[in-house]
Amino acid sequence: MLFAEEDYNRPLLCSKCGGVMVFRGVGEYRCEDCKSVDYDDYGKVRRYLEEHPGANTAEVSSNTGVSQKSIRQMLKESRLEIADSSSVFMKCERCGISIRSGRMCPKCEMAYHRDGEAQLRKKKKMEGFGKAMEEEEGQKRFQRQH
Repeated sequence: MLFAEEDYNRPLLCSKCGGVMVFRGVGEYRCEDCKSVDYDDYGKVRRYLEEHPGANTAEVSSNTGVSQKSIRQMLKESRLEIADSSSVFMKCERCGISIRSGRMCPKCEMAYHRDGEAQLRKKKKMEGFGKAMEEEEGQKRFQRQH
């Protein structure tokens, strides 16, 4: 399943000197001129959760400025996971069972991928069906040997 990954307000230029911000990993960017550090939305959320484990979406949003919608999208992309101690869960989009991140539970995700692979195999098999007939249209299929 392919989903468009959001930009999450990636800093492109340094807010201090206007230099180019270079990705350093885990949502962190560093200015190549003044070495100032800034974070995209994912980096802000991740840093906050490292300092405040178990914080809920509303708390994270109000303290980081990142929208709850973006935080939910990060959970669906499995970039974040709901803490083990949390009483709040997400629901699998296929069967409705409680999950901590992603869109589907492991069982449904496996079934989804198997279904997709089966459809690709069926499509591939159907693509080759009848090609020989089109290429040989109007031709004899067999030559008699005398």
